[in-house]
Amino acid sequence: MSTYPVRVEARLEEPLNRGLWIVKWLLAIPHYIVLGFLWIAFGVLTVIAFFAILFTGCYPRTLFDFNVGVLRWTWRVAYYSYGALGTDRYPPFTLGPAPGYPATLDVDYPERLSRGLVLVKWWLLAIPHYLVVGLFTSGSLISWRDDLPDGGGVLYTLDWGGLIGLLVLIAALALLFTGRYPHGVHDLVVGMNRWALRVAAYATLMTDAYPPFRLEQGGHELPRLQAPPAPARPAARYGAACVVALVSGALLAFGGIAAAAAGTGTALLGQSRDAEGFIGAGAQRITASTYALTGEEVSIAGQGVSILRQSVGRVRIEASGSSTPVFLGIARQGDVTAYLRGVAHERVRHLTFPADSAGREVYPGAAPRAPSAQTFWAASGVAALTWDVQPGQWSVVVMNADGTPGVSADLRVSATLPGLAAATTGLLVAASFLLLGGGALVLLGVRLAATSVPEPAPTVAAER
Repeated sequence: MSTYPVRVEARLEEPLNRGLWIVKWLLAIPHYIVLGFLWIAFGVLTVIAFFAILFTGCYPRTLFDFNVGVLRWTWRVAYYSYGALGTDRYPPFTLGPAPGYPATLDVDYPERLSRGLVLVKWWLLAIPHYLVVGLFTSGSLISWRDDLPDGGGVLYTLDWGGLIGLLVLIAALALLFTGRYPHGVHDLVVGMNRWALRVAAYATLMTDAYPPFRLEQGGHELPRLQAPPAPARPAARYGAACVVALVSGALLAFGGIAAAAAGTGTALLGQSRDAEGFIGAGAQRITASTYALTGEEVSIAGQGVSILRQSVGRVRIEASGSSTPVFLGIARQGDVTAYLRGVAHERVRHLTFPADSAGREVYPGAAPRAPSAQTFWAASGVAALTWDVQPGQWSVVVMNADGTPGVSADLRVSATLPGLAAATTGLLVAASFLLLGGGALVLLGVRLAATSVPEPAPTVAAER
């Protein structure tokens, strides 16, 4: 038997400081910041590796070494902080190996990878392991809720920190009160982290070997009982310029992907225009037991007027699904306040989805004057209105056209969005530049990753 190609080891360094773990979250912040950028680069480079494996069957060595370095760095920080609390030695800021550090991670480089497995192993084949690792790391419990007013049940999750977090908390308390880290707890914590890191390497395409379903406790891997491997290609050496190029390129590529997705979304949105050029959201059911329903004040001033006119354009509000004709009106806030003073109405303080009575203020009063007879409306109509954006403080009023109480209708808001085409073009152009720039920087980082060439062994002249 041979060990799994992902080797995770750790050495408990004693004695440990009783109280240092309380502030390790603060001390590890620089690492968390750097790892945030590195993991974005990790994700983008894994996507690039996916296509490389799909078409060539090989994981580009420079990208492989970089991503292994991110996993290695992550394990060192986790072992120092709340993934294990197994050492007080501050983690080094390096992607490369740190043999003297008590937490190490190595992954054997695969010369060939299956072009078919790359399509399914990271999601379908890894699902059983995701369930186990989720229990180790997040501890999310799924339950059925049946205490809703309508009697329906929904699934919800309860996150209690996972087995690793629970065991590390026990170890921290033991350390605080006794000054000792329980060795059995340490072995179990390292075993769970080993399982999680093996799954991470498998899911991110670094190996085709399926992770074993066994909890190998303890700080050291099983000894390797296989024939000595062939001499390995020297691993890439990552200087500061190389890391900056790879991370910057990956961030630009990530931004390019996001811009491309947004541009595609706006292009699809533009295809949903109706015959009059309006684009709208789905209808929202609104109800009020009083005579009128009004929304919060909308203030439009300064540059906001031109921006809204260019981006939103004309606004249309439609009401349907009511047995009684519905009056819709937009007017300045002062006029609406004066009109509804002494009238029983409801004011929406904030929108909720689906709409209900939450977030509303109810004002008692008498019946209103006929809404259609008022002259202060900037735009009004029965069942529909269209309004051109104007500066000022505005409010929308919905009520029955005959002035009776009990408003109920499906409201749909739409707009012309004249700036949508320009936004789509800008996003797609930006995506092109970001992807090209990001790809160029990634290629530059690959070229800058110089390999360490072993010095030739000295030759000894044969004795005559």
